[in-house]
Amino acid sequence: MGQKSLMLFIGAMLLATGVSAKSMNVVFILADDLGWSDTTLYGTTGLYETPNLERLASRGMTFTRAYSASPLCSPTRASILTGQTPARTGSTAPQHHLNDVRLQASVEPSAPPGDKALQTVSATRLETKLPTLGKLVKGAGYATAHFGKWHLGPEPYSPLEHGFDLDIPHWPGPGPAGSFVAPWKFKEFKENYPGEHIEDRMAAEAVKWMKEVDTEQPFYMNYWQFSVHAPFNAKEDLIERYRAKIDPDDPQRSPTYAAMVHSLDDAVGSLLDAVDQRGLVDQTVIIFISDNGGNMYDEVDGTTPTSNFPLRGGKATMFEGGTRVPCVIVWPGITKPGTRSDQVIQTTDFYPTILNQLGIALPENHPLDGVDITPALQGGKLEREAIYTFFPHSPAVPDWLPPAIGVTCGDWKLLRLFFQGDNGAHAYLLFNLKDDLSEKNNLAAAYPEKVQQLDRMIEGHIKDTHAVVPQPNPAFDPKKFMPENIGLPKNRQKAAGSVAGWVGAGTCTLTQGNGHLIVNSTGQDPYLMAQRFDVVGGGAFKVHLRMKSHSSGAGMFYYNKPAKERTITFPAQHDGAWHEYQVKIPVEQLTALRLDPSTAQGRLELDWIRVEDSSGKTVLQWDF
Repeated sequence: MGQKSLMLFIGAMLLATGVSAKSMNVVFILADDLGWSDTTLYGTTGLYETPNLERLASRGMTFTRAYSASPLCSPTRASILTGQTPARTGSTAPQHHLNDVRLQASVEPSAPPGDKALQTVSATRLETKLPTLGKLVKGAGYATAHFGKWHLGPEPYSPLEHGFDLDIPHWPGPGPAGSFVAPWKFKEFKENYPGEHIEDRMAAEAVKWMKEVDTEQPFYMNYWQFSVHAPFNAKEDLIERYRAKIDPDDPQRSPTYAAMVHSLDDAVGSLLDAVDQRGLVDQTVIIFISDNGGNMYDEVDGTTPTSNFPLRGGKATMFEGGTRVPCVIVWPGITKPGTRSDQVIQTTDFYPTILNQLGIALPENHPLDGVDITPALQGGKLEREAIYTFFPHSPAVPDWLPPAIGVTCGDWKLLRLFFQGDNGAHAYLLFNLKDDLSEKNNLAAAYPEKVQQLDRMIEGHIKDTHAVVPQPNPAFDPKKFMPENIGLPKNRQKAAGSVAGWVGAGTCTLTQGNGHLIVNSTGQDPYLMAQRFDVVGGGAFKVHLRMKSHSSGAGMFYYNKPAKERTITFPAQHDGAWHEYQVKIPVEQLTALRLDPSTAQGRLELDWIRVEDSSGKTVLQWDF
């Protein structure tokens, strides 16, 4: 069916049901980092409580196979507003709060010698020339407003430049300013009372605006929640409530995160109440979805924020845990109350679906990657070939992959890992999601024809979108390639040439023996660097070490990015005896550590090194 025929069909259907397309309001609720297993919609949690999402689901359709266009937030947000995948928009990483303005993607000029591919550089703004969803609905006479997180660029790339009459709190950052619970640090937005929760306030602002819109004018509202993105804090009474429910054997065991989910759900309830009270139930479309999977790499309450089980991976990964997300759609006259659908939908689909249903013409010369999902909303099947996920980056979170692109076609999912095979070829992961939801069994070797078929589809998407893709690394050194690190978080990775968690550089080499780390210096610049570790907070820090030396010169620590202003010198003794040293590191967060034990030739030995935070707690430790 052609696009014009489809629109005529939809119009006839709406007239038959007595619903006027132009009279429909739209409330688009986008959660931030809420995983597929973070709600009670799919029977995957025994900790979190989401009664208002259940209430929403009872009014419409719950999708079991809804996907974000990216495993990270900003690219998904751009896909909603444009109907285009990150491969086409060039927005592939959430860097839109940075000062550097880039409207197009490019390829990194270089990469470490252990990397096979040059990754891409993401666009950092949503181009205002694009016919975004906000612009089109506003042009059709809708009142428009955006509440909450944006993360697609500050002015002149804010919601105000993309068709929204109102933007609260008009904040370009990746999360709430400083805290969910006031005091906040928004530049021009203050709390109404001490301890106010940002989600309560955003919901109140949204409800206020909804009540102020003329009853004769339809409205389109983005309520893009800050929840449940970092920083991880919540109302104390809710934290204590969930603390009593914690099962230490359950992978979902953070009371703080559970409290954050609770506040997210409360905000959804506030919007539902407002729609009911205004008598707009039959005239209001409500869409709820998350921008990517649940966070499996940060730490809160001594554990990861959440678990996406039975899905593999989470936020910032190409596995199902990174992109399969909760989704409920209530569309009066189209969806039936309390229904479910297993059709594959993606965040790119909302653009054509909303515009078609509202009777707004799709813009010319604006290619779309999404499809109109009306047949699925009616309980039927979609005539779509596949969905694509493009993530040409490798943040070192659990279950990370090298730069990749994926296609999901029915039950099959193929991931192409750029240039990770032998002799510069691509490598592939193939999964059958019907039989292997947790993506444990790579079937690429067993089904080579399926790999070829799906890879041709990937290549077609790359060409159609004119995607800027990773390139082979001309400086690649096979000796420094560490395939065993793939999928491991930074604090578990080994560096090429690492010994006991440290890498020798400058004029020294490292060996290990007799329970000690042995440093052999052949010149005046011996230094060793700690293997990569996760960012550590809680400074200022104290570094303690036990060392003996047959060298000479002062000892020195560099911290975070090495520079003269980030060095601490200590009076190392070189008499061949064991000595203990304590060095203070005056930073709030520690991201890297380098030790220069001397400034000359000679042999040194280290017994142990440990780092304490400001409370005296050991946060990093190496026992050689």
